Amino acid sequence: MSTSTATTSAFKPGDHIVYPAHGVGRVTGVEKQKVAGLDLEVYVISFEQDKMTLRVPTAKARSCGMRPLASSDIVNEAMKTLQGRARVKRTMWSRRAQEYEAKINSGDLVSIAEVVRDLHRGGDQPEQSYSERQLYESALDRMARELAAVEKIAREDALAKLSKSLASKKAAA
Repeated sequence: MSTSTATTSAFKPGDHIVYPAHGVGRVTGVEKQKVAGLDLEVYVISFEQDKMTLRVPTAKARSCGMRPLASSDIVNEAMKTLQGRARVKRTMWSRRAQEYEAKINSGDLVSIAEVVRDLHRGGDQPEQSYSERQLYESALDRMARELAAVEKIAREDALAKLSKSLASKKAAA
């Protein structure tokens, strides 16, 4: 029976995945573990950037938001989103910060692109507050890591591509 469950698992060792709260990781294996007297099959996921290993029950992977890397269509939609006009609500910063944090932790690439777009500052704009900068860098890093994994390029190259896209937004405006 154990071999049939391993072959029906949606993710295989070596696959890159996106875990909403942590970003891009790599499945390093599928293990059996005994937890509270129950046999559980878990994905072992390594997040190199955080030097962290996560174990997610295979039965709960989808319901907790774990997903494969974005398709090229979703990447293209996210890149288009970057070039859109920033939509900053006139609500208190604390409320907007919570919304941005929720978008980043959703793991949805287009939502993350919205945060990058809304918090991006051109050279002619006022300086960001510390918390704005933290959220912006967190969203940009998440987006760059997924773009790098999808396009099989270095994170720095992905960051350069995102910066170029954000710069072209300014030129178009």
